[in-house]
Amino acid sequence: MLLLLLLTSAFALLPWAGAGRIIGGREAKRHSRPYMAYLIIQHGSENSTCGGFLIRPDTVLSAAHCADKKGIVNITVILGAHNINDQEQSQQRVLAKDWVIHPNYSPVGFKNDIMLVKLKRKAKINKYVRLISIPRRMGLVRKGAACEVAGWGMTSVTGHKTNVLREVALKVQNEAICQHLFHNYQRQSMICVGDASNKKATYHGDSGGPLVCNRKAYGIVSHGQKRRLFPEVSTRILFFEPWIRKQLKRFALQEVPGSPSFD
Repeated sequence: MLLLLLLTSAFALLPWAGAGRIIGGREAKRHSRPYMAYLIIQHGSENSTCGGFLIRPDTVLSAAHCADKKGIVNITVILGAHNINDQEQSQQRVLAKDWVIHPNYSPVGFKNDIMLVKLKRKAKINKYVRLISIPRRMGLVRKGAACEVAGWGMTSVTGHKTNVLREVALKVQNEAICQHLFHNYQRQSMICVGDASNKKATYHGDSGGPLVCNRKAYGIVSHGQKRRLFPEVSTRILFFEPWIRKQLKRFALQEVPGSPSFD
């Protein structure tokens, strides 16, 4: 998942697409995060992976940079997984019918790094696969808030991978830290998070997963620094709520009992 190290002068940005990891975290309790999604993005003859999360029975939220590639053939979404390399009976594998990247997404600074994926069929909601709510209106997350991120990304900067879902606790940081280190940091649409002790972070492959605070998805794992683990940046979901609603209507989804998405 995201990166952590002491603040110094030179740095380079690196998106977490592909084989990602959680650094300094722990294996999640099996199926304790039933909203988690594993995305396999096929572009040309190659595949990459990202995280995501289920906000409607047929809609997954993820990061735009995960699908910002030429020649994408399809996106496969796996729900209900713990060990992504096992054929678990709990897993549901669904092809994407459509996906939409925010029209103002920019790889320079990862501005508006958000994407919605429409599934070809609705997920079967059960104890292994469930929705997670996203905040609206006054649902702000502030400095010091205790949050968590989960994913199947790398577990160390040396490239060790995990097959099982891992999780890590991260705090919302003072935005001045990210403004100092990220030239394109935008306070309205981004959240500055991390663990200043430099022992916990998200990393490659955790992109697109949710930043969960108080049981709601407040952010989307977006980007960090190439040579440091602290701080890291998540997309602020609340800022994009109007756009999300517009896309849900475009997907012909209706807010009906049994499929809550917003609190």
